[in-house]
Amino acid sequence: MPLLIPWNVVGTIWQIFGRPDIGLMGYVLNHIGLHYNYVSNELDAWATVIVMDVWHWTSLVALLCYAGLKSIPDAYYQAAQIDGASRWAVFTAIQLPKMNRVLLIAVLLRFMDSFMIYTEPFVVTGGGPGNSTTFVSIELVKIALGQFDLARPPRCRWSTTSSSSSSAGCFIP
Repeated sequence: MPLLIPWNVVGTIWQIFGRPDIGLMGYVLNHIGLHYNYVSNELDAWATVIVMDVWHWTSLVALLCYAGLKSIPDAYYQAAQIDGASRWAVFTAIQLPKMNRVLLIAVLLRFMDSFMIYTEPFVVTGGGPGNSTTFVSIELVKIALGQFDLARPPRCRWSTTSSSSSSAGCFIP
């Protein structure tokens, strides 16, 4: 289960896996004529980071979906069987509507996690080639730790509106 592997190990695995000289993926893609090199090609670097992130977190989404499917009562399936519903009808009329909240949670978790991505792309590409895979989190760490400018990243502004709800706006100068 890739979800249990630490982020820096995932980055190291994909760094080796994607190398065109010794990595399996890099060797196979070059052997079939795609000229893959994530160190020098921006598109290859993005593809590597995206495939690596999907590989790492797909098991979480699968686990959430499995839990959602198991939480659907058997009575729905029995009623569908009595009605003679096809597998597609069971999926569209029972499973998908009952799992919409679970799927929403999975999408929201992945969306929020996408803003925190740091370790894997930093280990694999270091933010390169150039700055093509430099995410906001990588830039913030470079500013905060590299220049020891802890006051600059990020400057957040909290404001309270008249309806007593709070909102925050963060930006990088």
